[in-house]
Amino acid sequence: MAKLDARRLPGFLKDPGAARAVLLFGEDAGLVRERADALQEAVAPGNDPFRVAELPRDVAAKPGALSGEAAALALTGGRRVVRVRDATDALAPALREALEGPGEALILIEAGELPARSKLRQLAEGNAAAAAIPCYRERGAELAGTIAALLKAEGVSAEPAAIEWLAGRLGEDRGMLRRELEKLALYAGPGGRLAEEDVLACMGDGSALELDEALVAATSGDLPTADRALESAMAEGANPVQVIRALLRHVQRLHLASVAGIQALQPPVFFRSKPGFERALRIWRTDALETVLAGLLDAERQSKSGGTGRPVPDAAVARSAFLTLARQSAILARRG
Repeated sequence: MAKLDARRLPGFLKDPGAARAVLLFGEDAGLVRERADALQEAVAPGNDPFRVAELPRDVAAKPGALSGEAAALALTGGRRVVRVRDATDALAPALREALEGPGEALILIEAGELPARSKLRQLAEGNAAAAAIPCYRERGAELAGTIAALLKAEGVSAEPAAIEWLAGRLGEDRGMLRRELEKLALYAGPGGRLAEEDVLACMGDGSALELDEALVAATSGDLPTADRALESAMAEGANPVQVIRALLRHVQRLHLASVAGIQALQPPVFFRSKPGFERALRIWRTDALETVLAGLLDAERQSKSGGTGRPVPDAAVARSAFLTLARQSAILARRG
């Protein structure tokens, strides 16, 4: 069945048809979970314990375990779902065995980022009875559209500026995105409409705003504020990958503004951040920002390798990249 494209995905999540196994993988763990939940609900509604089985990945990888669950019949009738989380390539032989054996259960496999050479991914993409669904973080217009749709599902709407503000600060994880939008929907009330000021009021004490303040301070030469705001943002729940990617986006916006002017930025610079943003434009040259971007991309690669084998950025790498930039900005600001 190979990798599903975006056009076929919504229908497949509602009805996976004859697919016997679905591999959901990618950097957005919340989106992986959300889509796996949708497939489970489509096949075995109501989380029926007689029709849903979860196998620890180590158990599922043992010969006969996954294939046995896939062939088992539900006591109450109906198609079963067998779910394996945090899967790795070690599961590939067991999945192959299950696909070659009998049974009509749907096997749902959740994994993190898998390269194209991954044995598990190649098996799911190359087997006619399986499907592979990549779950990558949405950005830009795609993320803004998702935010608007999720708010609509909660019975509220939002002004374009509010959606753009949210799209610039959320989206690292679908689960976190949903939780934040649910809070906003409660704040707005049924049928309510959110303005940018409402979003700020609702999220004003969260990690997103703390991180926003830290970014502006780091690039405008305010080292004490940058250090304090970064610590506060991480205490509020900002994770290392969020810090590095937010820093990348912020410097990219600075670079664009240095080339095309601040009026070219979409979404516009938030009014509270505008003085610091303009100060950063005065102290940073375009070529210097290009050098910073190259360094941040390298920091992102380092954080993903991290020396641990896990695709989870290390906090020390994120803090080092952030504070190095803040110190450079402070030096440039003193030079005038």
